[in-house]
Amino acid sequence: MNLDCLQHCLTSDERSQFNEQGYLIVDDALDSATREALIAAVDRLDQAERDQRAGADTLLSVTNIIHRDDRFVELIDWPRVFPKVWGILGWNIYLYHSHADVTPPANPATTNWRVAWHQDSMRVNDEIETHPRPRLSLKVGYYLTDVTESDRGNTLVVPGSHLTDELELPQDGVSNPVGSQPLRVKAGAAVLLDRRTWHSRSMNQSAFTRKVVWLGYSYRWLKPKDAMTVQHLLANVGPIKRQLLGDGQSANGVYDPGDADVPLRDWLAEHAPEDAAWTKHTRPQSRPPAMVRGTNLGRQ
Repeated sequence: MNLDCLQHCLTSDERSQFNEQGYLIVDDALDSATREALIAAVDRLDQAERDQRAGADTLLSVTNIIHRDDRFVELIDWPRVFPKVWGILGWNIYLYHSHADVTPPANPATTNWRVAWHQDSMRVNDEIETHPRPRLSLKVGYYLTDVTESDRGNTLVVPGSHLTDELELPQDGVSNPVGSQPLRVKAGAAVLLDRRTWHSRSMNQSAFTRKVVWLGYSYRWLKPKDAMTVQHLLANVGPIKRQLLGDGQSANGVYDPGDADVPLRDWLAEHAPEDAAWTKHTRPQSRPPAMVRGTNLGRQ
């Protein structure tokens, strides 16, 4: 894994923002060349899927995308963002979900718009008995197009609602709850979203198509949310990516992991010991980004 990632570890301010608001925006997460390459990959995916099952002006959300393009594989441990994921969830994690969203400008004449306010994970929210519900997972959205205006199909959130198990919603199906706001995100930024944060899609009333790649991270003992067709990728990636793609030594290794199950832990023990010691009782202390000298350090 690229040592440059140590310059992007979760800071105290970022941890406070995420814990208090339920989301975190990371500006300049993608360089322009990577963003353009990802747009091309999403456009290919969109064209293939839309020809089969969607109209030209409808929201398209495609799951299980990692195997569809090498550019998506590169995002799994992206240096400017992945350190913030382990800073929040710890090292016993993997990628359990992925999807790409393409939201073209809506056609008012044919669009019957309904809001879709929810917390992620569906039955988890009905069957977990604690209050507030546990975090369990988070999603990272890589925004490939600009949504700094509020009419571009923005994700809507209620800040701080990750600590609220219920949300009072208007009954008309189109109005939004008190306190909701659109996420205004620059092209190339990433959004980390606590799965419990109440959120919804919104209609794209602009002339621009919204494109976002979402990667979901959870603890290794949580089952995948989609097919995760990644087994064939394992031979061509390093040990940390294999962990993140769901590889492991045994079924029990998700509960009682050995070194071979979680190479991320060993990597952190060498390069960021305070994060390697992470448990629910010894949550790592956030710190300013470390200074790492040198380039071309290689990635796993």
